[in-house]
Amino acid sequence: MTDRVDLWVNYKKVLDDVFPEFIFESRWCEWHGRDDLTLTADIFTAPHFIKSRRVDIYNKKSDIYNNVIYPKTGSYLPCFGMDLMGFFEKKVIIVFDFQHPVEKLLFSLPTLPKAEKDYRFFEMGNHFSENIFVRYCTFNEVDQYLPDFRKYLETYRSMIDEAQPTGEDTSFYKDFDTYMKKLDPILGYMSSRFGSDNANRMMNEFFFPYAEEDNYKTGTGG
Repeated sequence: MTDRVDLWVNYKKVLDDVFPEFIFESRWCEWHGRDDLTLTADIFTAPHFIKSRRVDIYNKKSDIYNNVIYPKTGSYLPCFGMDLMGFFEKKVIIVFDFQHPVEKLLFSLPTLPKAEKDYRFFEMGNHFSENIFVRYCTFNEVDQYLPDFRKYLETYRSMIDEAQPTGEDTSFYKDFDTYMKKLDPILGYMSSRFGSDNANRMMNEFFFPYAEEDNYKTGTGG
């Protein structure tokens, strides 16, 4: 088994504390690639959610955790997404946000701070909210943003508890997955480390299965 930094262990504990009802459903894959990297992709489910799709990519020097939570439909709720990316000791990017499936909708919560500027790949009003949280830091600084992470998750918890969505119309997420698939820079990273066939299959079948069919492949789509 590959040793790992395990940079995001406390973030995962907060997630489990705020949403203890999520249970493991299945492991979509476990791959071993270049630079001694291990990738695991898992699906978790809960009563008011279609899924939480979780990916860990790690080795001794880096740790990346991606998780998008898709609520059940019928209540017009956003997803909650987190990109926690520790590339190496001095380069860490922390992103979490309410990601609304509806295009051209500027979702905003007055109880949370607004982003101070625009960010590349995270365009507010295009499936990203005005409250998007983005920070750049080092390995030693990641836990200082745990209170912010908990506040955002607890806000999302309240939204779910109030709405208690029950619908399972995944077509509601078609625009969201389509946009995210075209925007997400992960394809090149995945292709170089785990092979283009694996990367394309993961984009289409795991990351963004509700997207429009577009034969999105390395060098031919986007």
